Amino acid sequence: MAVNEAPIRLGVIGTGLAVEQLHWPALRRMPDRFVVTAFADPSPEQAARFAAYSGLDGSRHHTDHRDLLARDDVDAVLVSVPIPVLYGIARDALLAGKHLLCEKPTGTDEEQARAFLDFEGEFPDRIVLVGENYFYRDDIRHARALLDDGAIGKLHLMAYRRAGQMVPREGRFNGTPWRRRPEYRGGVHLDAGVHDIAQIRMLCGEAVRVHGAVQWANSTIDSPSDLALNLTFASGAIGNYTACYSEVPVPPEPNDMRLYGTEGVLVLSGPEAERRVTLTRADGTTTTAVFRGIDNGYYGELCDFADAVQHGRPVVGTIAQSVANMRIVLAALDSAEQAAVVPLDTPREGGVPLWRPLGAEGLFDGLPGEREISGL
Repeated sequence: MAVNEAPIRLGVIGTGLAVEQLHWPALRRMPDRFVVTAFADPSPEQAARFAAYSGLDGSRHHTDHRDLLARDDVDAVLVSVPIPVLYGIARDALLAGKHLLCEKPTGTDEEQARAFLDFEGEFPDRIVLVGENYFYRDDIRHARALLDDGAIGKLHLMAYRRAGQMVPREGRFNGTPWRRRPEYRGGVHLDAGVHDIAQIRMLCGEAVRVHGAVQWANSTIDSPSDLALNLTFASGAIGNYTACYSEVPVPPEPNDMRLYGTEGVLVLSGPEAERRVTLTRADGTTTTAVFRGIDNGYYGELCDFADAVQHGRPVVGTIAQSVANMRIVLAALDSAEQAAVVPLDTPREGGVPLWRPLGAEGLFDGLPGEREISGL
């Protein structure tokens, strides 16, 4: 692919909360990589809101995404729409000859996941990145680099917990009607839970067996509220993931991941504003890395997409990687329904590559945020 240093002319399809709160803050920092030339949204109110904060002229708005795809001043599209319509719009974009960055997951169920995978053979000349920002999050990538360097020896146990109240509120993701009454399997665990699965795969490798159980204990959402999942990894390590989206308030408690190795323990913890990675070695010494203002990986995700379009670099967030995340959630739901251990047909080697900024010497060169490491 020829190198092209001109900014990518980007069309935005869907201008809801994900674009406003997650993608746009990163895009506006990257005028040398992207220029938004058009946007599509059937909602006049959402379109007007996007035009106001982005500064785009209302003449660049389309109510039908197909009209945006017909424009010759759009090289690529960012698709951020409800999960039930994601596949169809993604396919329309590729048929129109556009490169594609779309939100996760890859469809509503296994059938759509397989259809997404078919894009790789059907559109080999298009760049497709399925958004999984956890692949690009600085604290997770730092932890992965430590593991790759053998900081805790051989991993033998993973424990990961996520618990909190989830009651729909206006102006928040959990208040979105299509999330409250999902038309996709697993509800919140397929929508939000795939992020946690991405983190697990980044740090533990591929799972080969899962055993899951669910509870329906939140009357405000039409999906399981709780998931308890035991995993066996190709490496021989074992792990447990617990997710609770409670209807009642949850007292403060640590939502963290702990990785136990033969030579140390690694803990990922802290709120979004101040994430921490703490390494405790066999001799009892510790090193803590603190990450502030790191934007949860959306900037890095857009960098990876731009590098693929402009320089032909392969992306980390491939369709196959997103499908692998999704299939663990689906297998967990299968296991809960069958009350049985479910094997996973996943490769025992490969896994998720560690993303690094193009041309950078370190993991964080040119990326936003502050990083502080103590205890060296």
